[in-house]
Amino acid sequence: MSVHALHKIQHATAASPKLEVVPNLVRELGGITHLLTCGSVDDGKSTLIGRLLWDASDLYEDQRENVRKSGRKAAGTDMPDFSMLLDGLVAEREQGITIDIAWKYFDTPTRRFVIIDSPGHEQYTRNMASGASHADVAIVLVDARSGVKKQTKRHAAILDLVGVKHVVLAVNKMDLVDWSEDVFRKIEADFRTLCWKFNFWDATAIPLSAVFGDNVTTSSTNMAWYSGPTLIQHLEKTPSRASEAGSVFRFPVQTVLRDGKDFRGLAGTVSSGSIKVGDAVVDTLSNAAAKVVRISTFDGDLQSASTGQAVALQLSVDIDVSRGAVLSTPQAAPVAAKTIEARLVWLSQEDFSLTAGYLLRTATDLVPISDLEIKSLLDLETMASRPARACTANDIAVAKISLGRAAALDVFTEIPGTGTLLIVDSVTGATIAGGVATSVSAQSESTVEGHFVLKRDMLANGLNRDLSMSSKDREEFMRRANEVAIILRAAGVAVAIEAPPPVDDGMDPGL
Repeated sequence: MSVHALHKIQHATAASPKLEVVPNLVRELGGITHLLTCGSVDDGKSTLIGRLLWDASDLYEDQRENVRKSGRKAAGTDMPDFSMLLDGLVAEREQGITIDIAWKYFDTPTRRFVIIDSPGHEQYTRNMASGASHADVAIVLVDARSGVKKQTKRHAAILDLVGVKHVVLAVNKMDLVDWSEDVFRKIEADFRTLCWKFNFWDATAIPLSAVFGDNVTTSSTNMAWYSGPTLIQHLEKTPSRASEAGSVFRFPVQTVLRDGKDFRGLAGTVSSGSIKVGDAVVDTLSNAAAKVVRISTFDGDLQSASTGQAVALQLSVDIDVSRGAVLSTPQAAPVAAKTIEARLVWLSQEDFSLTAGYLLRTATDLVPISDLEIKSLLDLETMASRPARACTANDIAVAKISLGRAAALDVFTEIPGTGTLLIVDSVTGATIAGGVATSVSAQSESTVEGHFVLKRDMLANGLNRDLSMSSKDREEFMRRANEVAIILRAAGVAVAIEAPPPVDDGMDPGL
């Protein structure tokens, strides 16, 4: 689970005492599954999730009574409007649509679900992409009367881009097509054709009616021809991302902790694999190596830590690393990347600009981009890539990114936690695009005319002349260099930072 996702859960559960995350309970329930709902406008996402909450969760009785007494009915029926349990914003209630991401929670006998309800309108695609980045499984809704739409294809492409491997096509409103098997099978076939173009591990279609509850938590008596699982039965068997995380150790450093005495801990969350006391680790960017001598948490020391655990690692040597570094084992390190091929979803309303200043944000690092080139766009009609040199809001693009200095990255399909990235505006800090690395290279592109190179001797004799060669001052040297590069990039100057010399820490890098 990402740190950002954990913060979301902590924030939301703080406002919902009834569903607070109790570690022992979560273990008893078999863990937490993050569930995203997406699809086109009016396909019934909020109604479906409301129905799940109504049928499968232990709602307070006053919540149920509020729905009953509201007088709101699902369109064309005498059934309560279950979407009331999910639509929280005043603007959503007034317009009858979902704009922001809504987070809800419920428990079944075997699982705790964190529901992420995302907007369907095209202009809110960025919200959907944000929610998808946290999801273990996605429910893509389609209206049985209209089937797979362009927005359905866009959402499927974004799910693939952010690494969601388990997808359910919920063919909703089957009651409006007379529970027709032929209608369902046609949509199911279209869905499977679409999924062949993506890297989903599990893609299942389920016919249902959110309003009447058919195949949501109980099997439908109106569709005897369907013998598969109900939606909740299928979801309970779907593994989480954390349980499928890779075995290769990755530890993005978020901050350095000191107690004012002799403790120096590198704090962060294990994004992949595991580590134990005595293991050797290496920093990709400096190639400095050390051994883990202590693994600390708020609850005491551990002998080992694995994916999703937030810890502080104390090393045998105070190697020169800070926020932005990624620790790994010496035998399987990420790439100190200078050039990246990436797939991006363009989230900004501002079109791509050759003259704009962009920065790359990784799990814990912020790096100046010296050049960003759009190579192609995904055509949502044909699902094929076509050459392009520009992109606009909601486009899904392939891009080449040249960095001003190296960043520790992996190919997303191999190690997702350190293969994700954001493009941010260097002036405002606003998120411009989100995506994944499809290839990474330590080789930099040839510096083109107009690029400014920040030389180390230039910095050492000027801005950093007050610094020594101590570990703490070396961290400060690179921090200042990075800040200068960011300021120059914000001013429209393409900039690169000269690579630092290797660190001689007196240790065997092959530890």
